[in-house]
Amino acid sequence: MFTTFSHNVIRKYVIIFGTLFNDIYVTRENSAGKNVDTIKIPLSYGPAEKYLSRLQGDPELTRQVATVLPRMSFEMTSFQYDAERKRNTMNKTYVQNADPSTVSYQYSPVPYNINFRLSIMTKNVIDGTKIVEQILPYFTPAWTPTVQLIPEMGDAGTFDVPIILTDVSQEDTYEGDFIQRRAIIWTLEFTMKAYVFGPVKNAGLIKFTTVNLPDQGISITTRPGLTANGKPTSNSSISIPYANIESTDDYGFINDITENM
Repeated sequence: MFTTFSHNVIRKYVIIFGTLFNDIYVTRENSAGKNVDTIKIPLSYGPAEKYLSRLQGDPELTRQVATVLPRMSFEMTSFQYDAERKRNTMNKTYVQNADPSTVSYQYSPVPYNINFRLSIMTKNVIDGTKIVEQILPYFTPAWTPTVQLIPEMGDAGTFDVPIILTDVSQEDTYEGDFIQRRAIIWTLEFTMKAYVFGPVKNAGLIKFTTVNLPDQGISITTRPGLTANGKPTSNSSISIPYANIESTDDYGFINDITENM
C-alpha cells in the first residue's frame, strides 16, 4: 500500500508561514518624536517558552548567546483533517510530459488544516503594539498566497493556501520583585488551509479503445485520425497510423463499428 515518496510540502508550509513575518521592524523615537533607531525583529522557529526559559535562566544576559527582546517565534502546533474541503479521492489530474507518449497524473490531494502559533515577545507595551499593528491589517481574517507545491505537475501543482488569523491574545509575565525581568507576550493563532499529496505517477497515452455492446451485437473502436498534412479527420482511409499521432496534434476521431458474430 505505501510507497516511498516525498514532496516536502509540510516543510514548504512552514517556510511560507515564516516568510510572512521575517521582515518586520520597529522604530524608536525620542521625546521630540524623531526616529532615532530602527530594529529588525528576529524570527525563529520554536515555542515561546523556550526563549522565556533562556531569559529567566540568565536574566543579566551575560552569556555569549543572549535572548534579546523584542523578538518573535513561531511553531506548527497541530493538524486536523478538513472534511468540508474533501474532493473525490478517485479524481486524477493529468499533465503532459516532455515525452509526448506519456503523461503524469496525481490523485486528488487530501485537505488538512495546519495550526500555527506566532509569539511576539517584548520588554515594553509599545514595541508589542507596533509589531501587532503591522500584522493585523493583512488578515481579514485570511491572507492567501499562491504557491507551487508540486513542481512536477506544472500549473496543476499550484494552489492557493489561505492562512486565517483565528485569535489574538496578550500576556504580561512580570511577577515578583522589581529586579525580575519583564516579558510581554502577544500570541497570534493561525489556521492554514493546506493539502497533502500522494505520489506523482506516469502513464502511457490511450490511442485506441474498443467498446463491446453485446445487447446490440456490435463493437465500436475509436482512435485518433490525422491526415499526412496534419489535418484532423474522421475518415480512416486517409489517416496516418494512430501510433504516429501525438497528444499535441490537432486530431479528429475515427469510429469503426463492427458487428459481432
